[in-house]
Amino acid sequence: MTGTKDRILAAGAELFRRGGYTGTGVKQIVEKAGAPFGSLYHFFPGGKEQLAEEVIRTSGMEYAQLFDLFIAPAPDVVSGIEAFFAAGVTTLLDTDYVEGCPIATVALEVATTSEPLRQATADVFAAWISVGTAGFAAFGLPAEQARVLTIALITSLEGAFVLARSMRSPEPMAVAGAAVVDVARRILDELGHDGKKH
Repeated sequence: MTGTKDRILAAGAELFRRGGYTGTGVKQIVEKAGAPFGSLYHFFPGGKEQLAEEVIRTSGMEYAQLFDLFIAPAPDVVSGIEAFFAAGVTTLLDTDYVEGCPIATVALEVATTSEPLRQATADVFAAWISVGTAGFAAFGLPAEQARVLTIALITSLEGAFVLARSMRSPEPMAVAGAAVVDVARRILDELGHDGKKH
């Protein structure tokens, strides 16, 4: 059985992802978790901000695994990117455009109002860049180009989630994916590389 702290973290992650940080109340979180009100402060003495920081760091590292799930097993860089963005479309359609990225949702709200949460989101994005850079480097891309491609992928994915959820259309995700594929092909052309693991 999942412990109370884990249930609170999971509830916080879902509610922050859907409603943002300011749009989510402590009472909502404990009700969703099926936990006593005081338990949130027992596990998170700093209250909602401390919970949000842990949600960001925990969820963020779970999302980092998407690189390993979609890009690492692909036969080449382009196929990996296409699989990554196709999964984004599936997420949008399967959740009726409700689900997005929990990190970006909170990052936009708190970047100038909460230094602990800004730092947590910055740390997670840095970890994603590191994981993605290593993932693309495994295909033979030099570190600098692998990093550029990773940043292009992350920024395009996050922007596509915002537009797609607002427009209730998968089109932004498809366009963003094609744009990142173009960046990858340009990099590969410049390197004279076929994008496959050797």
